[in-house]
Amino acid sequence: MGADHTRAVPATPPRVRRILVATVVPLLLATLVTAVALWPRDTRTAEAGTEPPRYHGTVTKVVTEPCPPTPESTDPGQAADAGPCGEVSVRVEQGPDVGREVSTPIPAGPGAPDVAVDDEIILVELTDPTDPTTSIYTIAEHQRGKPLLWLVALFAAAIVAFGRWRGLAALAGLAASFAVLLTFVLPGISAGQSPLLVAVVGAALIMFVVLYLTHGVTAQTSVAVLGTLGSLILTGLLGSLATAATRLTGYGSEEAITLSIFQTNVDLHGLLLAGIIIGSLGVLDDVTVTQAATVTELANANPGLSRRQLYRSATRVGRAHIASTVNTIVLAYAGASLPVLLLLTADSRPVSQILTSEFLAQEIVRSAVATLGLIAAVPLTTGLAAIVTTAGRTAGGESGGSTASAPAPRPRTARVEVLEALSTSRSGPVASAGDRRTGGDHNTEGPW
Repeated sequence: MGADHTRAVPATPPRVRRILVATVVPLLLATLVTAVALWPRDTRTAEAGTEPPRYHGTVTKVVTEPCPPTPESTDPGQAADAGPCGEVSVRVEQGPDVGREVSTPIPAGPGAPDVAVDDEIILVELTDPTDPTTSIYTIAEHQRGKPLLWLVALFAAAIVAFGRWRGLAALAGLAASFAVLLTFVLPGISAGQSPLLVAVVGAALIMFVVLYLTHGVTAQTSVAVLGTLGSLILTGLLGSLATAATRLTGYGSEEAITLSIFQTNVDLHGLLLAGIIIGSLGVLDDVTVTQAATVTELANANPGLSRRQLYRSATRVGRAHIASTVNTIVLAYAGASLPVLLLLTADSRPVSQILTSEFLAQEIVRSAVATLGLIAAVPLTTGLAAIVTTAGRTAGGESGGSTASAPAPRPRTARVEVLEALSTSRSGPVASAGDRRTGGDHNTEGPW
């Protein structure tokens, strides 16, 4: 990685830099102005007291006992709860009963936490509706703060250890991405703004901050920015056309239906499009940065490549990248929806009806639209990078025309020496080797 930072790269000509600045700066200003206009100013907060209070506690004792007999259920499909049964003693560490030990039943049922002594858990205080002065505690779940904190610390340390300053910049970009999502995108959609417009502006903000912060303010990064922005706009247009053609409403998941009950002003169809935009941004950044870097590295490795040769060579790399990324996108969507997919496999409806259902149809549209945006990002970014890179090389070549063609004789000289060595007899190499030692080495290394 150190070689990448220290290797001399041909400077971009001033004219090309001016064109890039004149293109990128207005786009950045337009994004900032639109973000200020859409920035949520009347954000709602959850009403106090709607949720029961939760406190930290530590398990001190667990006593199990046989479960009492239960009457047989009349429904053959409903199985009786087999436990576990007993009591758990917990030392309360927060709230009005801090330091006190309370007893609560052992958690039972689907998804109930399995508790043991010294486990750190979350207690929920439930108040008796008939007697508000009486309350009981129940175990909700385990405390996950410390394990998550250690995992995040390991994640950050690994990135900084491997990427060094660039890894540190990547962490800063990740923090900026979450800041934009939590302070602009989510509150803006909750306030009733157009989810598609908020997602496009938020994705553009994330793109500008992350790319320039992680990869530096260079012509190569500017090319990646332009390619990403163009692909995002195309992805939004394709998503609008695809959702309109398939008549998707956005009510394809239980979470969306629940959201429509609590926040009636959210456009779920637009929220579906916003999810496609935000979900595509991370992979688009990867593709555009890779293509811009590939063109730059190819031009540095072989300055004699023409603009068309650079484009074709980098596009071949892009094809291989897209082929693997498509599988990544589909598997990511499938993994996130695995429980629902398992339910659909047990459905008695025909496969054609399952595939065209609201839920699966919107997942198919997500994958297809995101893939089309990625495919468009490759030729767009590669073409821009080839134009910028060859412009820099041409300018350097004109300023030093005689030195640019100096390395050309080297392959021909080396080939002649090899042919002479192979064609000489076994009695003659000593004299010819001395001749070549005085002249051949100078001819070989002189141009370099």
